[in-house]
Amino acid sequence: MSFAAATQEVSNSSHIVEWQLLADVPEEALHALLTIARRRTFARGEVVFHRGDPADSLNLIRKGRFSVRIATPLGDTAMLSVRGPGDAFGELALLGREPVRSATVSALEPAETSSIHRGDFERLRHEHPIVNDVVIGILTDRLRRLSDQLVEAYYVPADRRVLRRVCELAELYGSGEGEVVVPLTQEEIAELAGTSRATVNRVLREAERRGTVELRRGRTAVLDLGELLRRAG
Repeated sequence: MSFAAATQEVSNSSHIVEWQLLADVPEEALHALLTIARRRTFARGEVVFHRGDPADSLNLIRKGRFSVRIATPLGDTAMLSVRGPGDAFGELALLGREPVRSATVSALEPAETSSIHRGDFERLRHEHPIVNDVVIGILTDRLRRLSDQLVEAYYVPADRRVLRRVCELAELYGSGEGEVVVPLTQEEIAELAGTSRATVNRVLREAERRGTVELRRGRTAVLDLGELLRRAG
């Protein structure tokens, strides 16, 4: 793909993807990166890579949502995060420090990414050092999120963590005003909030009595995101 084609592709897809985590990256760097990106599509439930697979590529999410799962000390798996359009995963592969993946990523719905192989990226960064700003932008975003999660884990009660995760999911799945359906189970929300399913059920039942959510089979409908955000603090 030529530079001009990549530029046109970004222009044509701007209504689909807003690269929020790369907001401070120069356009020249982003365009240069997209010249070597390979479009990949995934079916619902398809695994992008497993924990332990070679760490050889970065994926910029264009469409759909992906789950990131890790192994627990007890040998189970837990959902660490859900990432959607404008986000990314696998960024450590570009640094060449991690030989294998530390998590398993799979598509929660039909999805699409722009995949950048580490070898291609290395060649590009030698030709255009400005693309290093892309990695800096992604890692800065990750560090900010990790710091927020660490503070939250130590100082925010489980009830508020549950509400915050539901709010984040509603914003991720929502497309405007009105009801937003979060298609994750209470067990998955518990994993994201770092608490038990029983706690999630209790918190969501209370929210349902207040009229801010409605519990459905295997999913949660957020009816009043503004009020839920207020209570989540």
